[in-house]
Amino acid sequence: MGRVPKVTRADATAFVRNPAVFIADRWTPTPRTVQRAALAALVMSVLIVVTGGAVRLTGSGLGCPTWPKCTNDSLTATSAMGVHGAIEFGNRMLTYVLCAAVGWAIIAARSHKPWRRDLTRLGWAQFWVVMGNAVLGGIVVLVGLNPYTVAAHFLLTSALIAVATVMWQRTRESSAAPRPLVGKAVRQLVWFLVAATVLLIAVGTVVTGAGPHAGDSSDVERMPVNWENVSKLHAVLAWIVVTLTFALWFVLKAVDSPKSPLHRTRDLFLVLLAQGVIGYVQYFTDLPEVLVGAHMLGSCLVWIATLRVLLSLRERPEVTVDVPEPSEEAVATRA
Repeated sequence: MGRVPKVTRADATAFVRNPAVFIADRWTPTPRTVQRAALAALVMSVLIVVTGGAVRLTGSGLGCPTWPKCTNDSLTATSAMGVHGAIEFGNRMLTYVLCAAVGWAIIAARSHKPWRRDLTRLGWAQFWVVMGNAVLGGIVVLVGLNPYTVAAHFLLTSALIAVATVMWQRTRESSAAPRPLVGKAVRQLVWFLVAATVLLIAVGTVVTGAGPHAGDSSDVERMPVNWENVSKLHAVLAWIVVTLTFALWFVLKAVDSPKSPLHRTRDLFLVLLAQGVIGYVQYFTDLPEVLVGAHMLGSCLVWIATLRVLLSLRERPEVTVDVPEPSEEAVATRA
Protein backbone atom coordinates (compact mmCIF):
# COMPACT_ATOMS: atom_id res chain seq x y z
CA MET A 1 0.00 0.00 0.00
CA GLY A 2 1.37 3.39 -1.04
CA ARG A 3 2.29 6.06 1.43
CA VAL A 4 -0.49 8.56 2.12
CA PRO A 5 0.71 12.02 1.11
CA LYS A 6 0.99 14.53 3.92
CA VAL A 7 -1.54 17.36 3.76
CA THR A 8 0.21 20.64 4.43
CA ARG A 9 -1.30 23.84 5.77
CA ALA A 10 -0.92 25.36 2.29
CA ASP A 11 -2.97 22.50 0.83
CA ALA A 12 -5.71 23.02 3.39
CA THR A 13 -5.77 26.76 2.70
CA ALA A 14 -5.95 26.18 -1.06
CA PHE A 15 -8.82 23.74 -0.63
CA VAL A 16 -10.81 26.17 1.51
CA ARG A 17 -10.26 29.04 -0.91
CA ASN A 18 -11.30 27.13 -4.05
CA PRO A 19 -12.09 23.42 -3.65
CA ALA A 20 -12.84 22.94 -7.37
CA VAL A 21 -9.42 24.26 -8.43
CA PHE A 22 -7.69 22.27 -5.67
CA ILE A 23 -9.29 19.03 -6.90
CA ALA A 24 -8.70 19.90 -10.56
CA ASP A 25 -4.97 20.27 -9.91
CA ARG A 26 -4.84 16.73 -8.53
CA TRP A 27 -7.42 14.79 -10.56
CA THR A 28 -8.02 14.31 -14.26
CA PRO A 29 -11.30 12.51 -15.00
CA THR A 30 -11.78 10.51 -18.18
CA PRO A 31 -14.22 11.87 -20.77
CA ARG A 32 -16.63 9.08 -19.84
CA THR A 33 -16.54 10.18 -16.20
CA VAL A 34 -17.44 13.73 -17.18
CA GLN A 35 -20.31 12.43 -19.32
CA ARG A 36 -21.60 10.26 -16.48
CA ALA A 37 -21.46 13.19 -14.06
CA ALA A 38 -23.51 15.35 -16.44
CA LEU A 39 -25.97 12.50 -17.00
CA ALA A 40 -26.35 11.98 -13.24
CA ALA A 41 -27.29 15.64 -12.82
CA LEU A 42 -29.88 15.31 -15.61
CA VAL A 43 -31.37 12.13 -14.15
CA MET A 44 -31.66 13.74 -10.72
CA SER A 45 -33.35 16.78 -12.27
CA VAL A 46 -36.03 14.50 -13.70
CA LEU A 47 -36.29 12.45 -10.52
CA ILE A 48 -36.94 15.55 -8.41
CA VAL A 49 -39.92 16.31 -10.67
CA VAL A 50 -41.30 12.80 -10.19
CA THR A 51 -40.92 12.88 -6.40
CA GLY A 52 -42.36 16.40 -6.30
CA GLY A 53 -45.35 15.07 -8.20
CA ALA A 54 -45.68 12.27 -5.66
CA VAL A 55 -45.78 14.88 -2.89
CA ARG A 56 -48.64 16.69 -4.59
CA LEU A 57 -50.57 13.60 -5.68
CA THR A 58 -50.49 12.04 -2.20
CA GLY A 59 -51.72 15.27 -0.60
CA SER A 60 -48.41 15.73 1.21
CA GLY A 61 -47.65 19.23 -0.01
CA LEU A 62 -48.03 20.65 3.49
CA GLY A 63 -46.74 17.54 5.26
CA CYS A 64 -44.04 19.88 6.52
CA PRO A 65 -46.09 23.02 7.14
CA THR A 66 -43.17 25.45 7.28
CA TRP A 67 -39.76 26.07 5.73
CA PRO A 68 -36.79 25.70 6.03
CA LYS A 69 -37.67 23.64 9.12
CA CYS A 70 -40.29 20.92 8.88
CA THR A 71 -42.10 22.40 11.88
CA ASN A 72 -41.46 25.40 14.06
CA ASP A 73 -39.74 23.14 16.61
CA SER A 74 -38.20 20.41 14.44
CA LEU A 75 -35.88 20.41 11.44
CA THR A 76 -37.06 16.94 10.44
CA ALA A 77 -40.44 15.27 10.17
CA THR A 78 -41.81 13.77 13.40
CA SER A 79 -43.71 10.53 13.88
CA ALA A 80 -46.83 12.51 14.75
CA MET A 81 -46.86 13.97 11.23
CA GLY A 82 -47.45 10.55 9.71
CA VAL A 83 -46.77 9.48 6.15
CA HIS A 84 -47.43 12.92 4.65
CA GLY A 85 -44.67 14.47 6.71
CA ALA A 86 -42.28 11.66 5.72
CA ILE A 87 -43.06 12.08 2.00
CA GLU A 88 -42.64 15.85 2.02
CA PHE A 89 -39.46 15.73 4.11
CA GLY A 90 -38.07 12.95 1.89
CA ASN A 91 -38.55 15.12 -1.17
CA ARG A 92 -36.74 17.97 0.58
CA MET A 93 -33.84 15.66 1.39
CA LEU A 94 -33.66 14.57 -2.25
CA THR A 95 -32.74 18.15 -3.08
CA TYR A 96 -29.41 17.52 -1.33
CA VAL A 97 -28.83 14.49 -3.56
CA LEU A 98 -29.55 16.70 -6.57
CA CYS A 99 -27.03 19.25 -5.25
CA ALA A 100 -24.45 16.48 -4.85
CA ALA A 101 -25.02 15.35 -8.45
CA VAL A 102 -24.70 18.91 -9.75
CA GLY A 103 -21.59 19.39 -7.60
CA TRP A 104 -20.03 16.27 -9.08
CA ALA A 105 -20.79 17.59 -12.57
CA ILE A 106 -19.14 20.93 -11.75
CA ILE A 107 -16.00 19.31 -10.30
CA ALA A 108 -15.71 16.84 -13.18
CA ALA A 109 -16.08 19.66 -15.72
CA ARG A 110 -13.54 21.84 -13.90
CA SER A 111 -11.07 18.96 -13.69
CA HIS A 112 -11.34 18.10 -17.38
CA LYS A 113 -8.03 18.46 -19.23
CA PRO A 114 -7.90 20.78 -21.07
CA TRP A 115 -10.28 22.86 -18.99
CA ARG A 116 -13.67 23.34 -20.64
CA ARG A 117 -14.97 26.71 -19.46
CA ASP A 118 -18.29 26.12 -21.26
CA LEU A 119 -18.96 22.91 -19.33
CA THR A 120 -18.05 24.52 -16.00
CA ARG A 121 -20.42 27.42 -16.63
CA LEU A 122 -23.25 25.03 -17.49
CA GLY A 123 -22.60 23.18 -14.23
CA TRP A 124 -22.70 26.36 -12.17
CA ALA A 125 -25.84 27.47 -14.00
CA GLN A 126 -27.52 24.30 -12.75
CA PHE A 127 -26.35 25.00 -9.22
CA TRP A 128 -27.87 28.48 -9.14
CA VAL A 129 -31.13 27.26 -10.66
CA VAL A 130 -31.33 24.57 -7.96
CA MET A 131 -30.70 27.17 -5.26
CA GLY A 132 -33.36 29.47 -6.70
CA ASN A 133 -35.84 26.64 -6.96
CA ALA A 134 -35.16 25.60 -3.35
CA VAL A 135 -36.08 29.10 -2.20
CA LEU A 136 -39.14 29.08 -4.46
CA GLY A 137 -40.13 25.71 -3.02
CA GLY A 138 -40.03 27.22 0.44
CA ILE A 139 -42.24 30.06 -0.75
CA VAL A 140 -44.68 27.48 -2.16
CA VAL A 141 -45.04 25.99 1.33
CA LEU A 142 -45.23 29.33 3.12
CA VAL A 143 -48.07 30.59 0.86
CA GLY A 144 -50.06 27.38 1.31
CA LEU A 145 -49.43 25.79 -2.11
CA ASN A 146 -50.64 28.74 -4.13
CA PRO A 147 -51.11 27.29 -7.65
CA TYR A 148 -49.20 30.11 -9.36
CA THR A 149 -46.11 29.47 -7.24
CA VAL A 150 -46.47 25.72 -7.83
CA ALA A 151 -46.54 26.37 -11.59
CA ALA A 152 -43.45 28.59 -11.34
CA HIS A 153 -41.72 25.87 -9.32
CA PHE A 154 -42.30 23.33 -12.10
CA LEU A 155 -41.27 25.73 -14.88
CA LEU A 156 -38.01 26.55 -13.10
CA THR A 157 -37.31 22.82 -12.82
CA SER A 158 -37.94 22.55 -16.57
CA ALA A 159 -35.27 25.25 -17.03
CA LEU A 160 -32.93 23.14 -14.90
CA ILE A 161 -33.61 20.11 -17.10
CA ALA A 162 -32.85 22.22 -20.18
CA VAL A 163 -29.44 23.31 -18.84
CA ALA A 164 -28.63 19.76 -17.70
CA THR A 165 -29.55 18.38 -21.13
CA VAL A 166 -27.33 20.91 -22.90
CA MET A 167 -24.42 20.09 -20.58
CA TRP A 168 -24.86 16.35 -21.12
CA GLN A 169 -24.79 16.88 -24.88
CA ARG A 170 -21.78 19.18 -24.71
CA THR A 171 -19.74 16.63 -22.76
CA ARG A 172 -19.89 14.43 -25.86
CA GLU A 173 -18.67 17.20 -28.15
CA SER A 174 -15.55 19.28 -28.52
CA SER A 175 -15.32 22.97 -27.72
CA ALA A 176 -14.94 23.86 -31.39
CA ALA A 177 -17.36 26.18 -33.16
CA PRO A 178 -20.58 24.40 -34.22
CA ARG A 179 -21.24 23.57 -37.85
CA PRO A 180 -24.89 23.36 -39.01
CA LEU A 181 -26.03 20.06 -40.51
CA VAL A 182 -29.26 21.36 -42.06
CA GLY A 183 -30.44 24.50 -43.79
CA LYS A 184 -31.85 27.66 -42.25
CA ALA A 185 -35.48 26.76 -43.06
CA VAL A 186 -35.20 23.46 -41.18
CA ARG A 187 -33.62 25.19 -38.18
CA GLN A 188 -36.47 27.70 -38.12
CA LEU A 189 -38.99 24.85 -38.16
CA VAL A 190 -37.28 23.28 -35.16
CA TRP A 191 -37.37 26.59 -33.28
CA PHE A 192 -41.12 26.71 -33.91
CA LEU A 193 -41.28 23.20 -32.47
CA VAL A 194 -39.33 24.25 -29.38
CA ALA A 195 -41.57 27.29 -28.86
CA ALA A 196 -44.71 25.15 -29.21
CA THR A 197 -43.31 22.66 -26.68
CA VAL A 198 -42.59 25.44 -24.19
CA LEU A 199 -46.16 26.71 -24.60
CA LEU A 200 -47.48 23.16 -24.21
CA ILE A 201 -45.61 22.71 -20.91
CA ALA A 202 -46.70 26.14 -19.65
CA VAL A 203 -50.38 25.42 -20.38
CA GLY A 204 -49.91 22.05 -18.70
CA THR A 205 -49.05 23.86 -15.47
CA VAL A 206 -52.34 25.78 -15.79
CA VAL A 207 -54.19 22.47 -16.19
CA THR A 208 -52.51 21.32 -13.00
CA GLY A 209 -53.25 24.58 -11.19
CA ALA A 210 -56.92 24.43 -12.08
CA GLY A 211 -57.35 20.68 -11.60
CA PRO A 212 -58.48 18.65 -8.62
CA HIS A 213 -55.04 17.58 -7.32
CA ALA A 214 -54.31 20.52 -5.05
CA GLY A 215 -51.37 18.92 -3.23
CA ASP A 216 -52.96 18.90 0.23
CA SER A 217 -55.85 17.11 1.93
CA SER A 218 -57.44 20.46 2.86
CA ASP A 219 -58.99 22.93 0.43
CA VAL A 220 -56.35 24.80 -1.55
CA GLU A 221 -57.08 27.70 -3.88
CA ARG A 222 -57.13 26.72 -7.56
CA MET A 223 -56.56 28.87 -10.64
CA PRO A 224 -59.86 30.58 -11.60
CA VAL A 225 -60.13 29.07 -15.10
CA ASN A 226 -62.40 26.41 -16.57
CA TRP A 227 -60.47 23.18 -16.21
CA GLU A 228 -62.26 21.47 -19.12
CA ASN A 229 -61.47 24.31 -21.52
CA VAL A 230 -57.84 24.64 -20.57
CA SER A 231 -57.43 20.84 -20.84
CA LYS A 232 -58.78 20.98 -24.39
CA LEU A 233 -56.37 23.80 -25.21
CA HIS A 234 -53.56 21.66 -23.82
CA ALA A 235 -54.65 18.79 -26.09
CA VAL A 236 -54.73 21.10 -29.14
CA LEU A 237 -51.20 22.28 -28.40
CA ALA A 238 -50.08 18.67 -28.04
CA TRP A 239 -51.43 17.88 -31.50
CA ILE A 240 -49.64 20.95 -32.88
CA VAL A 241 -46.36 19.67 -31.43
CA VAL A 242 -47.00 16.20 -32.87
CA THR A 243 -47.81 17.70 -36.29
CA LEU A 244 -44.67 19.84 -36.27
CA THR A 245 -42.59 16.81 -35.30
CA PHE A 246 -44.04 14.72 -38.13
CA ALA A 247 -43.52 17.61 -40.59
CA LEU A 248 -39.92 17.93 -39.43
CA TRP A 249 -39.29 14.23 -39.95
CA PHE A 250 -40.78 14.43 -43.46
CA VAL A 251 -38.63 17.48 -44.33
CA LEU A 252 -35.48 15.84 -42.99
CA LYS A 253 -36.15 12.79 -45.15
CA ALA A 254 -36.80 15.00 -48.17
CA VAL A 255 -33.53 16.90 -47.83
CA ASP A 256 -31.59 13.71 -47.08
CA SER A 257 -30.31 15.03 -43.75
CA PRO A 258 -27.69 13.24 -41.62
CA LYS A 259 -28.88 10.40 -39.39
CA SER A 260 -28.61 12.21 -36.08
CA PRO A 261 -31.46 14.75 -36.63
CA LEU A 262 -33.63 12.00 -38.11
CA HIS A 263 -33.08 9.67 -35.18
CA ARG A 264 -33.69 12.39 -32.59
CA THR A 265 -36.91 13.43 -34.37
CA ARG A 266 -38.07 9.81 -34.43
CA ASP A 267 -37.38 9.51 -30.70
CA LEU A 268 -39.38 12.67 -30.00
CA PHE A 269 -42.31 11.38 -32.06
CA LEU A 270 -42.40 8.11 -30.10
CA VAL A 271 -42.23 9.92 -26.75
CA LEU A 272 -45.05 12.23 -27.84
CA LEU A 273 -47.24 9.28 -28.81
CA ALA A 274 -46.72 7.61 -25.43
CA GLN A 275 -47.37 10.89 -23.63
CA GLY A 276 -50.53 11.44 -25.67
CA VAL A 277 -51.89 8.01 -24.79
CA ILE A 278 -51.28 8.64 -21.07
CA GLY A 279 -52.85 12.08 -21.33
CA TYR A 280 -56.08 10.90 -22.95
CA VAL A 281 -56.40 7.87 -20.66
CA GLN A 282 -56.00 10.00 -17.52
CA TYR A 283 -58.50 12.53 -18.87
CA PHE A 284 -61.21 9.93 -19.45
CA THR A 285 -60.52 8.04 -16.20
CA ASP A 286 -60.90 11.05 -13.86
CA LEU A 287 -57.18 11.71 -13.34
CA PRO A 288 -55.91 8.72 -11.34
CA GLU A 289 -52.82 9.67 -9.38
CA VAL A 290 -50.53 7.06 -10.96
CA LEU A 291 -51.28 8.24 -14.49
CA VAL A 292 -50.90 11.90 -13.52
CA GLY A 293 -47.46 11.09 -12.13
CA ALA A 294 -46.57 9.21 -15.32
CA HIS A 295 -47.72 12.22 -17.34
CA MET A 296 -45.40 14.49 -15.35
CA LEU A 297 -42.51 12.15 -16.11
CA GLY A 298 -43.57 12.16 -19.75
CA SER A 299 -43.50 15.96 -19.77
CA CYS A 300 -39.84 15.88 -18.75
CA LEU A 301 -39.01 13.28 -21.41
CA VAL A 302 -40.81 15.28 -24.11
CA TRP A 303 -38.82 18.38 -23.14
CA ILE A 304 -35.52 16.49 -23.19
CA ALA A 305 -36.34 14.86 -26.53
CA THR A 306 -37.25 18.24 -28.03
CA LEU A 307 -33.97 19.77 -26.90
CA ARG A 308 -32.05 16.82 -28.29
CA VAL A 309 -33.65 17.45 -31.68
CA LEU A 310 -32.52 21.08 -31.51
CA LEU A 311 -28.99 20.12 -30.46
CA SER A 312 -28.71 17.51 -33.21
CA LEU A 313 -28.95 20.15 -35.96
CA ARG A 314 -25.26 21.01 -35.61
CA GLU A 315 -22.03 19.25 -34.89
CA ARG A 316 -18.78 20.27 -33.30
CA PRO A 317 -15.80 18.55 -34.92
CA GLU A 318 -13.28 17.05 -32.59
CA VAL A 319 -10.21 19.20 -32.10
CA THR A 320 -6.99 17.30 -32.66
CA VAL A 321 -4.00 18.44 -30.65
CA ASP A 322 -0.65 17.89 -32.27
CA VAL A 323 1.74 16.61 -29.65
CA PRO A 324 5.35 17.26 -30.70
CA GLU A 325 7.70 14.34 -30.81
CA PRO A 326 10.33 14.33 -28.08
CA SER A 327 13.75 15.49 -29.21
CA GLU A 328 16.69 13.10 -29.40
CA GLU A 329 18.30 14.95 -26.50
CA ALA A 330 15.19 14.44 -24.33
CA VAL A 331 15.08 10.76 -25.23
CA ALA A 332 18.75 10.35 -24.36
CA THR A 333 18.23 12.14 -21.04
CA ARG A 334 15.34 9.83 -20.10
CA ALA A 335 17.45 6.80 -21.02
